[in-house]
Amino acid sequence: MPCSSGPRAGGQGLGAQRPRPDGGDHRQPEREGCRKGGARVDPSGYDAGKKVKGKKRHVLVDTLGLLLSAAIHPADVQDRDGALSVLRAARRLFPFVEVIFADGAYRGETAAKAVAETGLWRLEIVSRGDAKGFVPLAKRWIVERTFAWLGRCRRLAKDFENLAVNALAFLCLGMIRLMLRRLARPSSA
Repeated sequence: MPCSSGPRAGGQGLGAQRPRPDGGDHRQPEREGCRKGGARVDPSGYDAGKKVKGKKRHVLVDTLGLLLSAAIHPADVQDRDGALSVLRAARRLFPFVEVIFADGAYRGETAAKAVAETGLWRLEIVSRGDAKGFVPLAKRWIVERTFAWLGRCRRLAKDFENLAVNALAFLCLGMIRLMLRRLARPSSA
């Protein structure tokens, strides 16, 4: 098809003038008071104790470090308050779990009440003690190792997601990827 930008386009000659705008507003008046319908964003909080802005991941893992249950909350939700949603989901799927090891952030009446509401679990707090510097704590390093594995996924290295459900989905996808690699690894026999 020929280009229509020449002097004969539309039957106008060389001396023809282009139509002038009427000076009216080109925007739609019915949209003027409305906001744009862009992407929704879940609230992101700030935890002053850990100096974390964004979202926190609460995970429940087995002794191998594989994910049993997870929840994503704004960072201003304390750890002991976020434990309830993780434990409720895990209780239905894994009724055989008897002991839960947690760090000092889950100490307190709220976490103990959440554990008592969800079942006959025993909550053991792994405390740091008087150790100075880096000391790997028994049972607690399993969760930290899982977070390190998940941190190798580009999408989980930082808080990129606007919605908590998307962040949870990518957390599960990262763990699925890790477990599939372990299953596909040739056995050394």
